Amino acid sequence: MELIVNGTPYRAEVEPGMPLLWVLRDELGFMGVKYGCGIAQCGACTVHLDGVATRACQIRAEDAQGVEITTIEGLGTPEAPHPVQMAWITHQVAQCGYCQSGQIMAAAALLAETPDPNDEEIDRAMDGNLCRCGTYPRIRAAIREAAARLREV
Repeated sequence: MELIVNGTPYRAEVEPGMPLLWVLRDELGFMGVKYGCGIAQCGACTVHLDGVATRACQIRAEDAQGVEITTIEGLGTPEAPHPVQMAWITHQVAQCGYCQSGQIMAAAALLAETPDPNDEEIDRAMDGNLCRCGTYPRIRAAIREAAARLREV
């Protein structure tokens, strides 16, 4: 099967029905996509499929063929981080960091769709992205800052 990940085509031999999460991590080496719960309840495995935040643990890899898949590795670079990544650093959102790639991917998808979200829109978009460390106030502040940065561009 061929998948387009972060703008690059990849070929992988996978079992039918294998979740996209395992193909991205185990077959292609995109370790920023985390396994959390396996039932789409925690958000650690969030990636973008054609720009839409999607839980990779619940999508069969074969259903992602022909779709642009973006992982945290493709969102920004160390030299040119995405505004959400910059805001995460500014607000020191991460504590343990495990959920952060999923949180960042969900936030980036929100801002692509809603450039100036209010608290309710942020909460709705981030609902189900769990942070065991409880950094939700910093997450909201970082999203607001990233939204402001993106509007300046």
